[in-house]
Amino acid sequence: MKTRYLGKEKFQVSALGLGCMGMSFAYGGAETSQAINTIHAAMDMGVTFLDTAEVYGPFDNEVLVGKAIKGFRDKVQIATKFGFRILPTGQGLERMAGVDSRPAHIRESVERSL
Repeated sequence: MKTRYLGKEKFQVSALGLGCMGMSFAYGGAETSQAINTIHAAMDMGVTFLDTAEVYGPFDNEVLVGKAIKGFRDKVQIATKFGFRILPTGQGLERMAGVDSRPAHIRESVERSL
């Protein structure tokens, strides 16, 4: 697998990444075991860059990715998007109420994604 460097610090990732949104949020989702098998298959092919977001659930997708990479955390890089204002009730996109980039909210989002 070819790799790329991101940023000034030479952060190395696989040239191909795996977008994990559809595994729990869109397109009908997938069974957890199937999604984990997909992530493992991608890793077996050299994919080290996984993409997720707090809004996919919220946080359901990040939990799924966490389960899939347990024991392999040092072999992958995770990109997660955050800073959304998510309502406490509703389903899917109806919970999206805009963005919130206040430092306190970003800290909360990052801590919840861990």
